[in-house]
Amino acid sequence: MLEDLKKYVYEQNMRLPKLNLVNFTWGNVSAVDRNKELFVIKPSGVDYNKMKPDDMVVCDFDGKAVEGDLNPSSDTPTHAYLYKHFKKIGGIVHTHSPWAVSFAQAGIDVPALGTTHADTFYGSVPVSDALTKKEIESAYEYNTGVVISRTFKERNIDYMDVPAVLVRQHGPFTWGETADKAVYNAKVLEIVSEMDYHTLQLTRKSCEVPQFLLDKHYYRKHGRNAYYGQK
Repeated sequence: MLEDLKKYVYEQNMRLPKLNLVNFTWGNVSAVDRNKELFVIKPSGVDYNKMKPDDMVVCDFDGKAVEGDLNPSSDTPTHAYLYKHFKKIGGIVHTHSPWAVSFAQAGIDVPALGTTHADTFYGSVPVSDALTKKEIESAYEYNTGVVISRTFKERNIDYMDVPAVLVRQHGPFTWGETADKAVYNAKVLEIVSEMDYHTLQLTRKSCEVPQFLLDKHYYRKHGRNAYYGQK
């Protein structure tokens, strides 16, 4: 079942250490088959150097493993929740990349301070509320998905315009139309988080890009009239 998708998810997971987005086993990538309402995700706690395509685990939208010999990622319930509620996404990435985690731990949005950010994220990447004691003790990973979805709803942010979030006291999740796009977004988030950190060390002045510059850079790569790149 879903052999091609398992190979693809394996390949996307293997990009994380190559892009310096993970240490040890601290990360995961998944991709969804919307027609079957199933997704494939990395197994839990398996060393990247030892992982194989056949180790990938197939799960349903309730987060239950339906195929695979290994336990799926401990973050599987978060992925399942997001696939059910963010219906346009095709892949999800979670890492503990240090610059993005720094903003998550500080409880600070990653602001749009320049055009590098504006090319991918149409506004600040939001940080969620911290999960409550009850949310953590009852269904921690599932409620991580709940708090992510709630963040975008309460702040009226389109999850496709800003395909990333920082979970307070935890770390970043990114997504996209495909898993490889989600990996790309994870790397961009890490880069702009580092840039923002250094910018905020240099000055306390307001540095956010003006709306017209944000519009220009975002929409030249996205939407009907995009002209960046090759046709």
